[in-house]
Amino acid sequence: MDTIFKGDLTTAAGRRNAWVDALFVDHAILRIFWTNFAEVKPGILYRSNHPTPGNLAAFTRKMGLKSLINLRGPANNGSDALSRAMAARLGLDFYDMALESRGAPHKDRILRLAGIYATMRAPSLIHCKSGADRAGLAAGLFILIEGGTVAQALKQLSWRFGHIKQAKTGILDLFFQAYQQDGESRGKPFLDWVRDDYSEDALRSAFKSGSLAGFINDRILARE
Repeated sequence: MDTIFKGDLTTAAGRRNAWVDALFVDHAILRIFWTNFAEVKPGILYRSNHPTPGNLAAFTRKMGLKSLINLRGPANNGSDALSRAMAARLGLDFYDMALESRGAPHKDRILRLAGIYATMRAPSLIHCKSGADRAGLAAGLFILIEGGTVAQALKQLSWRFGHIKQAKTGILDLFFQAYQQDGESRGKPFLDWVRDDYSEDALRSAFKSGSLAGFINDRILARE
């Protein structure tokens, strides 16, 4: 991952370095006013792009956040360091829960996220970089784990959040559709289907993406 962050927030120079890296290398300058914030379940779960420290503080004041779930995993860049520091200042529980945006969702990560959802202090905020794909996947997983439908889950992967299903990220839509066809249609609970029936290899083999949509998503929008 591209970064110029030198790993130091203890000095003024280190904090400046973190901010420069966050704003201009990790594109946080675009996320100061555009947060892609949305409600998944009132009072329980919210979603956004990678929050700046100020936005995280504002979300916490407004929604009473107790937990922050980082869907990027440890990024070791300025955005990552600044959000971890602010989460600690705000007293938020912090979870690293890396998800994929262009590959078949990993079974073990789905089950680990389900465990976090079951034990986290709510309300919680989930975030990735842009709040489009991994946040949509995690929000959709929450809905299915809670007993919702695939139709409801797929609404979390939409143009409204910047998700492009014609690109490689469309494999996330296909994942939900696979459960719809193979599990929901016969009344099998989502997590049971994940444990017993879901095949990452089969999903990879079944998926084809559009080259133009992939170029827009990967090169122009610079999504992770």
